[in-house]
Amino acid sequence: MAGRERDRELLLPVVAGEHAAGDEDDSEPTTPVVMAGPPPPAASARALHLNHHPTGIEALSRVIRSWAWKKFMSGCVILLPIAITFYTTWWFIRFVDGFFSPIYIHLGIHLFGLGFVTSITFIFLIGVFMSSWLGASLLGLGEFCIKRMPLVRHIYSASKQISAAISPDQSSRAFKEVVIIRHPRIGEYALGFITSTVALRDAGGVRGDQDLACVYVPTNNLYLGDIFLMSRADVIIPDLSVREAIEIILSGGMSVPKIILAVEGVVGLGDHGCAAKD
Repeated sequence: MAGRERDRELLLPVVAGEHAAGDEDDSEPTTPVVMAGPPPPAASARALHLNHHPTGIEALSRVIRSWAWKKFMSGCVILLPIAITFYTTWWFIRFVDGFFSPIYIHLGIHLFGLGFVTSITFIFLIGVFMSSWLGASLLGLGEFCIKRMPLVRHIYSASKQISAAISPDQSSRAFKEVVIIRHPRIGEYALGFITSTVALRDAGGVRGDQDLACVYVPTNNLYLGDIFLMSRADVIIPDLSVREAIEIILSGGMSVPKIILAVEGVVGLGDHGCAAKD
């Protein structure tokens, strides 16, 4: 009997301990032993979902969806610039055509594009006429009258400065030359335009006279920017035309060429770790 009791104690130690605790203090209720049952249906579903491996059909469906999405985005990337170019060109043609097309419609001529051709011809003839002495005189007289108007003169002055920036006439063009300057810190460079030159004269004669270039650096597209008076020795002249530099600025730097050749102002670049190809 003693050996059987000992086997029972070894097989059921927890139950024996509970009986012993019950014998010591009958006033405290014993905690019932809860047997672990089967997991709830929700837990079983989650476990099956985690252990679920994608079948061949699901993997093939994912590959097809990924391929279709990439091809769709590639089509958008290709068609977006074409659509913008086509829409902008169509809008410009209709806008220019609208200047003279009402005249042809009034005459009973309904031919799309005739007003556009007439407008282009008219602009060309205006350019030829204004290049003459008579045209320049009339233009000067008109500007004299416009500059006497309170509000119109400011609008005309701003518009003329913008149009003069891309003028093919070197003498009247606002942007004379494209330059690269060190700005705002050493090792960083900014694209700017030389708009004019100024002679800085020293009244005391200690430093001597200096010829400075007025450099305009756009900070907001092309219409707002900073002006710097710099020595010609401190600017770098790249092999970029004014039109190419304007395209670079308006495109946010996306049309910048891979290599820019420094034509002038290469001396001293090696101090900052920069070099230019000859």
